[in-house]
Order: sequence, then structure tokens, then C-alpha cells
Amino acid sequence: MSTARQPRPPSGPVPAILRRIRRGSRDVVEAAVSQLFDAAVQPHGVAASGEYRIEDLARLAGTTTRNIRVYRDRGLLHPPLRVGRIVLFNDTHLTRLRLITSLLDRGYNIAHVNEMLSAWEQGKDVGDMLGLESAISGSWATEKPERMSLADAKNLVDDEPGFERMVAIGVIKLEDDGVDATIMRPKLIEAFNEIRQYGVATDKLIDIHEQIAPLVDQISDILVRAGVEHIGDRLNPGAELPPDTEMAEMITMLVRFRTVAVSAVTATLASSIEANVESVVAAVLAQSLESAAPDTEA
Repeated sequence: MSTARQPRPPSGPVPAILRRIRRGSRDVVEAAVSQLFDAAVQPHGVAASGEYRIEDLARLAGTTTRNIRVYRDRGLLHPPLRVGRIVLFNDTHLTRLRLITSLLDRGYNIAHVNEMLSAWEQGKDVGDMLGLESAISGSWATEKPERMSLADAKNLVDDEPGFERMVAIGVIKLEDDGVDATIMRPKLIEAFNEIRQYGVATDKLIDIHEQIAPLVDQISDILVRAGVEHIGDRLNPGAELPPDTEMAEMITMLVRFRTVAVSAVTATLASSIEANVESVVAAVLAQSLESAAPDTEA
């Protein structure tokens, strides 16, 4: 029987590094968090690679179009670009919107968020409010668990045996009250449901997921260890912490490492899948041509 995959606790040099950083000066905290969030509070007009309609922006940021309009009205988001009747947002809006959502999730209200963003834009120190350890080791998951009634969760999966398997592997968590369930991997289930429309059975999709998950863990382990080793090499045991500017650079590197690593792995995976799909399609076409070719033997 499959068992739920539990998050692995930090091991190796990571806890020691965090302890040493926490003992560092407040200036290090300010500098690191400053570098981390500066991009999120730049005014509209900063070069960005993406252009999004409000519906796409809401989906990518995990919020609603109504919330985005509220944030705009309250001055939290800078005005979008208007092209005729079309309103477009860019990556700067997306980054800032994700920061707003993150702060609201941490319990701050809109007024507090507006105050912090305004203070940050004016160069005031709010690093202590955001917290260094949270910036380094907090949750960066692109998926947020969604709690709903048990009946709704079963309707979402629409496959009783598949539902039981998803519970067993931790994709869905049954709550103690017996009437609710939490979808731990909503985007995974969304992908399952989309692919099922092409006739692929839920069991098959879960089998594929169980084959892929350990391989993804291996890739993650390699990437994270590379980043941690880089930091560890620059923090000699027993020695004083490096200068504040160097510490801020290292902390920011760790925080940004996730985004860069995901982007690199995604690009590599996309390239590999594309090559494999092309190979399969070419083989199918070749076989079809051979089958359709007339027999020229006398």
C-alpha cells in the first residue's frame, strides 16, 4: 500500500547556517529582505517579459479579479497598461500581487500591507516585520491547499478508487471532523482531470505520478544541495560571519534559487518532452506511410 510522502526535515548544514544568520546583525536582515522584495515594489514601467489580462493575472497569483480591482482601488497595485480597450498587466504586477497575497495570508490587513509597501518604496526599514528566516525557509509552494467538504472533494476527483489512492499518497488529506477534506495538490488534480478527458484512467495517472515523484525529489535534492554547499563553502565553521553585503548577497541567492531552478528544470523537461513527442509522432507517421505504400514486389 502506498503511504503519504512526508516533507523531509532540513538536514546537513542548513539549520546551522540559519542559526548563524539569525545571530547576525539587523543590518544583514534589512539588506537581505531589501534585495528580496525590491523588485516587487518598483513602480509601473519596469521592463517585464509577460503581459497578462486580469483573468490570467488572477490565476497566476492565486487570487481573484475582484481582489485585484480592490487592490488597485486601494493603491496597492500600480495602474496597468491600456491598449485600446484592453487592460494589460506585466510581471512587475504579478510579483507585487504575489507579495500582497503573501502578506495578507500572514495575517496583515490591507491597510497594513499598503503601509508596508509604501514604507518600502520610501526606503524605510521593514525587514524586521517580514522576517529573515521566513524569507529563507518559508513556503514558496506554487500550490496552496484547498479545504472543502468531503463530498465536494469526492466530486472533484469523480473516481472513488482514485480518491482513496490520492488520500493514501497524501495528495488529499481527510480532516479529523470527518466531513471535510483538504486538497493538498489542487493543480495536480486539475491536471489529472484535464488529461482524463482524453480517456486516460485515473489509476494510470496516479501510477505515472508515483513513478515521477521520486525522480523529482532526486532533482530537487541535487539542486538544493548545490545551493547549500555554495553557501556553506563561504561560511567557515567557527569564523565570523562575512560582511553584511556578502551575507545579503548569499541570502538573496538562496531565496531566488528556487525560481531559477524551477525555470531551468521546466525548460529542460519541456525540451525533452518535445523531442520525445516529435520522435513518437515521426515513428507513427512512418509506420502509417509504410502500411499505405503499395506492394511493388512482382
